[in-house]
Amino acid sequence: MNKSHDTHKVLFVGQVPETVDFSDPALPPGFDAAKIHAGIAAGMQQMLDRGWQADLCLVQPDETAAIALKQQLAGKDYECVVIGGGLRIPPKSLLLFEMLINAVHRSAPHAAIAFNTTPLDTADAANRWL
Repeated sequence: MNKSHDTHKVLFVGQVPETVDFSDPALPPGFDAAKIHAGIAAGMQQMLDRGWQADLCLVQPDETAAIALKQQLAGKDYECVVIGGGLRIPPKSLLLFEMLINAVHRSAPHAAIAFNTTPLDTADAANRWL
C-alpha cells in the first residue's frame, strides 16, 4: 500500500498531555506531560521527515473530544488517522476511545485508522496503512 512518492495526509490524535492521569497504573511509570510533548514532537517530525503532511489534534478527556476531532476532520482528506496509545490503553478511557473511533468513522469514512504504542512510533503506525 505504501506509495512513497505521494504526499500523504495524516492526522495524529492524542490527549492534551496536561490532562493525563499519570497515577493510572495502566500507563508506563515515569510518564509526565513534558515527556509526552517531546514524544509528540518527535512523532510529528518523523512524519514530516517522510514528506507527509501531518496534523495534530490534541483533545480533552471528555465529551468535547469528539467535537474537536470532527472539527479537525471537516473539509480535510486524511488518508490515515492515528489514535494515540494514551487514548486507547487506559481502561478508564474506553468511552472516550469509542467516541473518537466513531467520530473518525463518520467524519472521515475513507481514512484508515491506525494505533501507535507511543508517540515515537506514530509514523510507523500510519505507514502500515498508507
